[in-house]
Amino acid sequence: MGKKVLIVDDDTDIITFASSVIENSGYTPISALNGEEAMNKIREEKPDAIILDVLMPKESGIKMYRKVKTDPELSDIPVIILSGIAQRTFTRSQKALTEFEGQDIPEPDAYLEKPVEPEELEKTLKKFLS
Repeated sequence: MGKKVLIVDDDTDIITFASSVIENSGYTPISALNGEEAMNKIREEKPDAIILDVLMPKESGIKMYRKVKTDPELSDIPVIILSGIAQRTFTRSQKALTEFEGQDIPEPDAYLEKPVEPEELEKTLKKFLS
């Protein structure tokens, strides 16, 4: 079985698109529709990488990203943000939360803005999983 990539997005079209790219790259896709579901899947499935949307119901990608990066057991998992939100907006939100919560968080391993070309997503995945 290939390396596992967790796709976290509330848009099923994005999950279908990313799953195709992941499979064509020789990896195994896993999916979750929100951050809450994703945290359970991370603990069950132990993915090798995470593709994460920022805006989702139940638990946003912003909060989920912080949970992953502050958990010593999970912090080494590469997180690729795939969002319609500009990177500078995400970065500002993380800085604001850092000021509020007092814990500094590293920037995402990669940040891709929607829409993304399949080749760009594949290249980014291979960078972290090869």
